[in-house]
Amino acid sequence: MTDKLPTIVVVDDSSTSISLYQFSLEPLDVCFIGFSSPDEAMPYLTEHSPDLVFLDIIMPGIDGLTFLQRLRALPQHQNTPVVMVTSKDYAQDRYIARQLGALDFLIKPLRFKEIRELVYKHARLKPPRVDPGS
Repeated sequence: MTDKLPTIVVVDDSSTSISLYQFSLEPLDVCFIGFSSPDEAMPYLTEHSPDLVFLDIIMPGIDGLTFLQRLRALPQHQNTPVVMVTSKDYAQDRYIARQLGALDFLIKPLRFKEIRELVYKHARLKPPRVDPGS
């Protein structure tokens, strides 16, 4: 049995956001893959099942909620852990995302600590042990 690294996928039209995820996940033992559009991400996700997906809601073309609906239509992604990301925290978006099985929400601006906490929580990654004596 091999211990493969958890794969974290980000779909966000902002290259700045993708860089932020990359930097925040760098110290963790994960495989990071960033896509700048749903059209780029879908071919990969049709072939692969990541351990966690961060999905921006507001994107040109296909928005994150529509993309999540299409993702859930694929048999291998009916239970893929998804965290919705948005700069505008609308109750309606939260409701729709929850109906589609989103596990959590991340409100922009992104923070390293929040991103890491969600990865520990949803990607079955153990947080580093903190020595109580330090």
